[in-house]
Amino acid sequence: MKLEFIEEQKFTQWWLWIIIVAVLSIPVYDFVFVDFTQALKSSPVILLVILFYIFKLKTRINEKGIRMSYLPYLGKFKNWTEIKFVKVIDYGFVGGWGVRLWTKFGTVYNIRGSKGLVVELNSGKAFIIGTQQEEELKTILKSLGKISE
Repeated sequence: MKLEFIEEQKFTQWWLWIIIVAVLSIPVYDFVFVDFTQALKSSPVILLVILFYIFKLKTRINEKGIRMSYLPYLGKFKNWTEIKFVKVIDYGFVGGWGVRLWTKFGTVYNIRGSKGLVVELNSGKAFIIGTQQEEELKTILKSLGKISE
């Protein structure tokens, strides 16, 4: 039996999409009622909306190690031999969602919530991968013999 944890998260918070649609209405209004050149000035807003739509945090944990990708731009794999320890924690609020640099936990990769997997490497560096499946994550890590909580 292959032990594996797979989680894929997207920005699906209803309140976030209400804000995004409201902000997106500005360039749409400019395009329809003002002129196309005015709408082009709002293109960064459109790009931001597209990015929120395609952002995806994928986590895969198995007997080989931990693979994390934050689409569309980031991915990393850490073999268990590179990892000092892992622990599932409630890290609280770290200044928002997305990629948070220079927190007290190292880099935090999250989409929502405040639960995540702390990964400390043998080098001393650490990072957190956010999760919405805390109990399933703990179960697979116990089954793999990586945590004893």
